[in-house]
Amino acid sequence: MLTKRLSAAVSYLLAAVILVVLNPTSDAQDQKQDTISTAADGSEKVCAEIVDPQGARLEELEKTLSGAALVGRFTDSSKADGLPTPERYELAAVKHLGNNQWLFKARIRYGEHDVTVPLTLPILWAGDTPVITVDKAPVIGLGQFDARVMIFRDHYAGYWSGGDHGGHLFGKVVRERKAEAAAPEKVKPAANPKPAVSQ
Repeated sequence: MLTKRLSAAVSYLLAAVILVVLNPTSDAQDQKQDTISTAADGSEKVCAEIVDPQGARLEELEKTLSGAALVGRFTDSSKADGLPTPERYELAAVKHLGNNQWLFKARIRYGEHDVTVPLTLPILWAGDTPVITVDKAPVIGLGQFDARVMIFRDHYAGYWSGGDHGGHLFGKVVRERKAEAAAPEKVKPAANPKPAVSQ
C-alpha cells in the first residue's frame, strides 16, 4: 500500500517537474514565434512604406509644379541698390524624364525679360526635399546660369549666378487661379530725398 502511494507521489512529482521544465520552453517558443511574427509583420509594413518612396515623391513633385507659378523676388549683386526684383516662372508642365532630369515648360518673367522656353533641369534630393541643381545651364535668350533652388511646403528659395553676378531668389509656389492673384507688385525704387536748400 505504502509502495503504491510512494509510486503515485513520485508520478505526480515527475509530472510537475515535466510541466515546470517544459512549460517555460513552450512559453519561450511562443514568445519567439510572436517575436518572429511581429518582426515579419513589421518588415512587411516597412517594406510596404519604402518599396518606392522616391517614386511617390517624384509623382507628388510633378503634381505640385505642373500648372503652378513660382512667384517671388530675386536679388542681383550687380545692382547698387540691392533691392529685390519681382520674378515669375509659369510652369505649364513639369515631367520627370528619368536619371534626375526634369522637363520644365516654363514662361520666365523677371525685370524686362519675358521668355517661354523648354528647360531640361536636374533635380537632386536632400532627403525628402527636391533641389533644382544646375551648373552652366544655357537658357535661350537669357544666358548661362548656375543655381541651387530648394522647394519645400509650397515655397522655394536658393542662390543663382550668371556671368559675373548672382544673388538670392525666394518666393511661393502658387497654383491655378491663385497664381495671377499672388503675382508680386513691382518693386518701386526708393524715392530720392529732396536736396537741402541753402539759406
